[in-house]
This record gives sequence, C-alpha cells and structure tokens, in this order.
Amino acid sequence: MSRWRPPGEKSTALITAQGHQRLKSELDELWRTKRPEVVKALAAAAAEGDRSENAEYTYRKKQLGEIDRRVRYLTKRLESLRVVDTVPTDPQAVFFGAWVELENVDSGDTTRYRIVGPDETDAGAGWISIDSPLARALLKKRVDDEFEVELPSGRTGFAILAVEYPA
Repeated sequence: MSRWRPPGEKSTALITAQGHQRLKSELDELWRTKRPEVVKALAAAAAEGDRSENAEYTYRKKQLGEIDRRVRYLTKRLESLRVVDTVPTDPQAVFFGAWVELENVDSGDTTRYRIVGPDETDAGAGWISIDSPLARALLKKRVDDEFEVELPSGRTGFAILAVEYPA
C-alpha cells in the first residue's frame, strides 16, 4: 500500500492586510524566538549523553521539526498570497473583505460574517473563508437579494440585510 495521496484542493491566494501581518508576525515569532529556544534546549539535551533513551532529546527534536515545518509553510504561503486592501469599485455588492449581515429566511435569525482568505478564517469572530459554500453563494449579491445555499445542515435560504467594507 502506498502513501501517495492526490493533492488537496488549491485554496484561494487572497488575504486581508491584517491577516497578512498576522502571518508575518507568526513567522517572525517562530524564527526569532521559539526556534532558538528549542535549539538551545535540544543542544542541552544532546549533551546529557545517550540519545537513544533520552526523552527530552526526542521531544525537542520533534518540536524543532514541527517549528521548521510551520516556518517552511508560512514562508512559501506568504510568497504566494495577494494582499487585498482596497474597497471594490461597487461597494454595494459582496466581494472579498466585506462584512455581510444575513437573515435566515426560515428562522428569522440574523448573523454577521466577514469574507476573508482561507488562512485567516475564525468561526468565533464570524470570519468565513472565500472558499466556503456560503461565501461563494454570497459573491456579487446585493442588499435585499435572497438566495439559497447547500450547507452541512441542509439547503438554507438567506436574505442580505447589509454590506459593509472596513475603512
């Protein structure tokens, strides 16, 4: 049995200016602070002698590998991302970066979402990926438009109450 797997679906290479800064800060933190600490602890563990039975050495080696993997990913990802920090020419329509207030047609519940890149999604803050089914259905819609979308909970109808772009 082979370990080969088909490549994952390509995610959209868009990001907000705040999200880009957050990823750069994470990369800087890993490279300048965490990695040197782990390397120092790894060297100290290696100096203790027999590495085959040294749990501290094994743990630090694994931790260093995880940090290096994340650094490699962030470095490549930051090169491929395109920062979107402008308001679209038609601010009444839904595009990347928009805050959208929706009303569930069936229940009357209102929710507020921001359409962001896949690297900065945060369900708790209401930030949804532009690659999500809901965001795809929202694109180019306007206030008072109604639409249906297939969600994991089933087909759901929404009405757009407001569209805003951060300053």
